[in-house]
Amino acid sequence: MTNFHDTWRLGDLTVNRLGLGAMRLTGMPWDERPKSREDAITVLRRAIELGVNHIDTASFYFTPKRSANELIATALQPYPEDLVITTKVGAGRSRDGEFSFARPDQLRGQVEENIRQLGLDHLDVVNLRWGAAMGKELGSVADHFGALAELREAGLIRHLGISNVVADQLTEALSIAPVVCVQNRYGLTDREDDALLDLCGELGVAFVPFFAVTTSIPGTAAPGAVRGEAEVAKVAAAHDATSAQIRLAWTLHRGAHVLAIPGTGDPGHLAENVAAGGLRLSEEELALLDGVGRG
Repeated sequence: MTNFHDTWRLGDLTVNRLGLGAMRLTGMPWDERPKSREDAITVLRRAIELGVNHIDTASFYFTPKRSANELIATALQPYPEDLVITTKVGAGRSRDGEFSFARPDQLRGQVEENIRQLGLDHLDVVNLRWGAAMGKELGSVADHFGALAELREAGLIRHLGISNVVADQLTEALSIAPVVCVQNRYGLTDREDDALLDLCGELGVAFVPFFAVTTSIPGTAAPGAVRGEAEVAKVAAAHDATSAQIRLAWTLHRGAHVLAIPGTGDPGHLAENVAAGGLRLSEEELALLDGVGRG
């Protein structure tokens, strides 16, 4: 069974399977008021105290008053030796919040921006974020991933990952350079990537879901994502847990190679997320939840 203290290796880097996503540290576009900077710094420092050693971030995680990378650098430098910071490039945002997608020759600038903001001399893991803002796009990733492979050879990046992709794009990336992780949207009722998750397990590649608790993200839940709340609530009651905790626990039960990166800017929610990593779901409970997800 899964436990928060289980680990997985991203290349030569060992991480606990329950990490922290940094996107919510800055606040989300639909938040009524800016998130507290003090709370964000508290969350980051408390996460380290609780054993989190994998943080997912990006230079395009920002609001007019907050930057996730700046918060991480302020809160955690000098960085713990075992901390792994994963970043994303490919996507970018203008100051007014509009998303754009980089050409291969623009990726070096994005990598260097993350390095500068985080106060590092290289990046541990960089994911190529592919496709549209929310949906996937088919097509070759070779030019973009190849550009990142060159930056890896140059020493700016230690390991490479890929995000928002289909199986053929993962296979293509693997033909260019080692891939240590795939980061796609996935959750209990967002099961489009079941086969890709299994493929990653066969290949020894970490599968890292984002938006695993889809019902809490306005506008991002897949069709039917609120389905099964009664079943989730039943399992939650048996464990004296929240529905979000059960969804996270179910995610970790999907395989030893599955990592979780729930995001929060609230210290209380952080503690709940970490506690979810220690939940043990029975075979009967897993069967009940799997039935919801595949319904």
